[in-house]
Amino acid sequence: MTFYGTVVLIHIFSAIIGMGPGFILTIVAKTGNTMTELRHSYKIRKKLHMFVMIGGLLLLITGLTMGFLNTILFHMGWYVTSLVLFLIALAMGPVVLGPASKPIKALLESHKGEEIPEEYYRLSKILFRCEHFENGIFIVIIALMILKPF
Repeated sequence: MTFYGTVVLIHIFSAIIGMGPGFILTIVAKTGNTMTELRHSYKIRKKLHMFVMIGGLLLLITGLTMGFLNTILFHMGWYVTSLVLFLIALAMGPVVLGPASKPIKALLESHKGEEIPEEYYRLSKILFRCEHFENGIFIVIIALMILKPF
């Protein structure tokens, strides 16, 4: 196997390891029916998020490496579009998802009792909408990588 082929293989496994868990983060958070379960769900989300971060970083590194090894990729619309969308999705973490999740984390730490407050549902709706949008970006990226339409 060539070096380029090895980079492609790492890129594919990084997508599976990084993006796979990212698609279920919202589902994990929706499984809690009490505050104890909800807190546990968010602990699981945090652990899964480590895979998303590591896989995402490897995706960026291997994707750019493939571009530098095969510079024609930088002239392909599907590659450039995928890269721009990936950078947008990457920026959404600290710019959108971080601020949307902070009040939820504070609520999970401060709330007493087992009943999930209505405020959580309002806050989580905002966070989950942003996560769904980001997942949509990743689906477009995956489709571009497979189909290479332009």
